[in-house]
Amino acid sequence: MAERLLTDPATRAALDGLTLFERGWLSSNNVLVHGEGAGATLVDASHCLHGEQTVALVRHALQSAGQGEALAHVVNTHLHSDHCGGNAALARAFGVPVSVPAASWQAVQAWDEDALSYRPSGQRCERFQAQGRLETGAVLDTGPRRWQVLAAPGHDPDSVMLFDDDHGVLISADALWANGFGVVFPELEGEQAFDDVGAVLDLIERLPVRVVIPGHGAPFTDVAGALQRARARLAGFRADARRHSHHAAKVLLKYHLLEKGRQPLAGVLRWVERTPLAHAVWHRLGQPQGSLAAWGQALIDELVAAGALMRRDGDVLNN
Repeated sequence: MAERLLTDPATRAALDGLTLFERGWLSSNNVLVHGEGAGATLVDASHCLHGEQTVALVRHALQSAGQGEALAHVVNTHLHSDHCGGNAALARAFGVPVSVPAASWQAVQAWDEDALSYRPSGQRCERFQAQGRLETGAVLDTGPRRWQVLAAPGHDPDSVMLFDDDHGVLISADALWANGFGVVFPELEGEQAFDDVGAVLDLIERLPVRVVIPGHGAPFTDVAGALQRARARLAGFRADARRHSHHAAKVLLKYHLLEKGRQPLAGVLRWVERTPLAHAVWHRLGQPQGSLAAWGQALIDELVAAGALMRRDGDVLNN
């Protein structure tokens, strides 16, 4: 698909003036919108462990653009640690303001790690300051492009998408991937959010989208196919919410090992026992295996069998 995107004239025209950094799964993709004299805007900042790499990628892209383009703005589609963890590093390196979804503004200002999900999910994010708010229904002006700020609850209740109507480009974050969407985190805490996911998919279908830049994975133009796959996945989760919870538990554990790289088995099981969201999911699933540690061991076994994790010398390793 990526090769076809590069050779299709219409798609190339739609993406002209954008630089995409397609990142690995610990970090989200970043989109650098070149401002043609107005300064560039970076959409999403990836994980804090990759902060210096993000700075280097942005610096290189700005230099390659020529004419001394500067970074003028960083914006976040939502505040999960893989999308905003590099904010602090970017602010230090470039002295730029950061804008966040308006619904997350107060939590950032207070640095409420419960509201921001970092403590419940057991994830890391370097503290940053926000100077601007992305209001749903507003327009984000990035020089030659104007982006509609669209509410995209479901995966995260405060998340937004950005849509450039003139070029048909949708920055969908984790609301739509080529093969699904992100974990529906509110559902893990007992909130009804599958309907929000469905409503956002319906919204995307109504937009004149030519190309989607997802939060993870390559851009794609088969929007109808992606929506069909996402709806099938959503229908499966609606029919069996336990399936979604079990999937989410494995995602949380895999993400933790992506962040740690390698950890003794006992340390991984302590993380499972001490992480509030893992504890909540275990309860929602009916306390399988009788204890959090035994359940954590079963999840590790599944991920090892799937090739997502490895065991070596008493340690658990990301694979």
